[in-house]
Amino acid sequence: MIEHVTEPGWVDVERYLTDVVVHPGPAHQRALKSATEAGMPPIEVAPNAGKLLKMLVQLSGARRVLEIGTLAGFSSMWMAQGLPDDGQLVTCEYLQKHADVARANLDAAGLGHKVDIRVGPALDTLPTLVSEESFDFVFIDADKENDSNYLDWAIRLGHPGTVIVIDNVIWDGAILDPQRDVVNAPGIVAVLEKLGQDPRLDATAIQTVGTKGWDGFAMARIL
Repeated sequence: MIEHVTEPGWVDVERYLTDVVVHPGPAHQRALKSATEAGMPPIEVAPNAGKLLKMLVQLSGARRVLEIGTLAGFSSMWMAQGLPDDGQLVTCEYLQKHADVARANLDAAGLGHKVDIRVGPALDTLPTLVSEESFDFVFIDADKENDSNYLDWAIRLGHPGTVIVIDNVIWDGAILDPQRDVVNAPGIVAVLEKLGQDPRLDATAIQTVGTKGWDGFAMARIL
C-alpha cells in the first residue's frame, strides 16, 4: 500500500488558499469533525477540491449528480451546494454507519432535501439507477480497484455532455510503477487507459499536491 507523504510547504499553501480564497463554512467544518469522531480515515477531498466540485456542478448546469463514495458527506455537501434547490444528488455509500454520519451532516447543513444516500456496494446500487433520469455530473471517489467499472456505469447513466470527475488518479506516482501498490494502482492505471481510449469520452488528468500528498484527478465529458 502507498503511504501518501506530504510536504510542509504544500500543506501551508493549501491552508492559505483555503482561508483566503475557498472559505469553507461551519457545515463543512462540522462534517470534518464528525468524520474524525466517527473514526473514519481522513480521505475526504481537500476544501479547495470540494469547492472545485461545487463550481464544476454549477458551470456544467447540472441538475442531477451521481457520487460514488460518500464517507461523511464532505464532498456531497459541496456538490449539493452547487445544485439548484430542486436538484438532486444520489450518493452511493458502502457502509451504513458512514451513511448515517453523512445524513446528519447534510441535514444539519440544510441540504438533506437534495441528497439521496443509497447504502450498499455501489456495483449493486448502480444497476438500479438505469430506470431513473440520467445524470449530468458524476464524481467517482471509492475503491480504486473498481474505477473502470464505475466509469462504465457513469457513461451508461449519463448522456452526451455529462461531466465525469475521478479522484486519486496519480496515487503518489504509482501509476508509473503499479507494483508499489498492487491493490489500488492497477485499477487507477486501467481507468486512465480507458479514459484515453474510449471513443465516447474526451478527457484530461491533472496532478496536484497538498494535504493529501501527491495525487490528482481526471475529468471527462461524454461525447
